[in-house]
Amino acid sequence: MKTALVVDDEPMIRRQVAETLMNYGFDEIVEAGNGQEALNLALAKRPLLIVMDVTMPVLDGISAAEKIGKQAPAPIVLLTGNADAATIERARLAGVMSYVVKPFRDVQLLPAVDLAIHYFMEITTLRDEVSALRETLEARKSIEKAKGLLMKKGLSEPEAYRRMQKLAMDKRKSLKEVAEAILLMEE
Repeated sequence: MKTALVVDDEPMIRRQVAETLMNYGFDEIVEAGNGQEALNLALAKRPLLIVMDVTMPVLDGISAAEKIGKQAPAPIVLLTGNADAATIERARLAGVMSYVVKPFRDVQLLPAVDLAIHYFMEITTLRDEVSALRETLEARKSIEKAKGLLMKKGLSEPEAYRRMQKLAMDKRKSLKEVAEAILLMEE
């Protein structure tokens, strides 16, 4: 189910955005009147998209966007009358993906939604790839250190590596786990 969260303290704006997003193809539209409600609903519903005003009671949209980004990441489009450089910079630093200035028309909101979802997916994919590469690099470092310890005991580099591979197969462990065990035994 494609869920969108619409956050604005003005019910008429929420309704306009909700109708636009329903026509765009979202199945469920959840609405909130302030940033704190937005945070709570984002955690509970995990929406595919959030369209949020900046100036709201309780918790402003940019502060809410920052908290949502840390706890329940989703693409966020800010919808606001504030187009000053300081507000835009705060929004960028909070992880907002797109920005639409009020008053708006549907034809302005839809490209912002497309861009926000696209950029969010791209960034999420890149973060996953970076995480996987970090894990691979850390594993490689452990393997090289363990191999070095075995080489100090008189094995050649290929022999040390083969011994670690054999241990990994015999114990049904990853090469990284074998390397970490070797390193622990040497401490």
